[in-house]
Amino acid sequence: MSTRANSDNAARGWVLAAASSNSGKTLVSAALLRLLCRDGRAVTPFKVGPDYIDPGFLSAAARTICGSLDPWAMAPGRLNQLLQAQSGNRFLIEGVMGLFDGAVSGDGSTADLAAAYQLPVVLVINTKGQGASVAALAQGFANHRADVNVAGVIFTQVGSPRHRKMLFDACASVDIRVFGVLAADPSLVLQSRHLGLVQAGERANLDALLERAADNLARDVDLAGLHDIAAAPAFPAVGRAGAMPPLMPPPMPPLGQRIAVARDIAFGFCYPHVLDDWRRAGVEISFFSPLADAAPRSDADAVYLPGGYPELHAGALAGNQNFLSGLRDAAARDAVILGECGGYMVLGQGVLDQDGGRHAMAGLLGLETSFARRKLHLGYRQVRLRHAGPLGAKDAAYRGHEFHYATVTEELGEDLFTARDALGQHDAKVGLRSGTVMGSFIHLIDRDNRTTT
Repeated sequence: MSTRANSDNAARGWVLAAASSNSGKTLVSAALLRLLCRDGRAVTPFKVGPDYIDPGFLSAAARTICGSLDPWAMAPGRLNQLLQAQSGNRFLIEGVMGLFDGAVSGDGSTADLAAAYQLPVVLVINTKGQGASVAALAQGFANHRADVNVAGVIFTQVGSPRHRKMLFDACASVDIRVFGVLAADPSLVLQSRHLGLVQAGERANLDALLERAADNLARDVDLAGLHDIAAAPAFPAVGRAGAMPPLMPPPMPPLGQRIAVARDIAFGFCYPHVLDDWRRAGVEISFFSPLADAAPRSDADAVYLPGGYPELHAGALAGNQNFLSGLRDAAARDAVILGECGGYMVLGQGVLDQDGGRHAMAGLLGLETSFARRKLHLGYRQVRLRHAGPLGAKDAAYRGHEFHYATVTEELGEDLFTARDALGQHDAKVGLRSGTVMGSFIHLIDRDNRTTT
């Protein structure tokens, strides 16, 4: 059972998905967001899945914060709440990986989200090295699931007018609608490194790039057609009575009443819904930059160190004694300190950089990590607290995600979580806690009342 938002003023939008990663969907999404802004539309961007980097480009393009929607990690009520809270008259949801790709358990895909909210999907297809074959690809995606409405396609990497005609003719022959083309342009390449694209905040020419992408898309996009297919979400009913739920509790309990949050290009992996819900709970949030050698506020009763790229800035962080002393001072006054992924590394004894050089960190947990010995750790995680603490009672459950290349060379102390993968398998003890200081490589996304024991 679901309820379609029936107000004439209800926000309407689309899901932009792709056949696979590296199809250009982030660039197309950003270009379309900028075009909608030029058109005077108040548009809200969202990103599907556990992603911190793509939302930076979408936020810059739309000039408003990009939210996260994760159909595997987030409770249905959380997804409803986030979509209902959007502020624009249009919304655009960028998918993750390929349209039907999700967790190893098979659920949590962009297609699952589009089906649940009955939203139209526009498929982004990278046409480099392809001609008429794109029609078979688009047709296959359109017919794969009856509950997913693939309304049409947008092509990227189109090389010439002749190439464009070939693609359009092929799609017309199988009744696939083409909404636009983003022509090949070497100046629009988004550089990548480990963990994804180089962050939006690290590009000095970001706004110029977004404007150029929007200009290129504007030359060959059916914007009126996209507006015609835009739909208001059909909100799935949740709960025993089939009614919309009351306001969800924060995805994780507020760590304190005055929380200092690390924020810069080394600590940028923080979900907006976590901070928004803490604010709604009456929490005062302040920000500080470890890379600028800033310490958390002295009156903060909690410190949150999100993930990011501290391994790329280990030397600078090790030399920033005001920052490190500020963490130690916070621990000494029993402030709660939570480090996730890169933040967890900084709470440890030391980090080996990619060249094998060791850099001393805060020394608050018995952890040594190495970026010289790189190994991919990737996937959704179901976690339970091993002991009661600021994150909840013993066995309090969360869903989250792990994505890093650092290797743990030493991890001594009291374990923080018991973790399983998305299938509920492979029990492991992860993370550490010492007094009020705690951390792990898991990015917590939402509370979990669905985990099986």
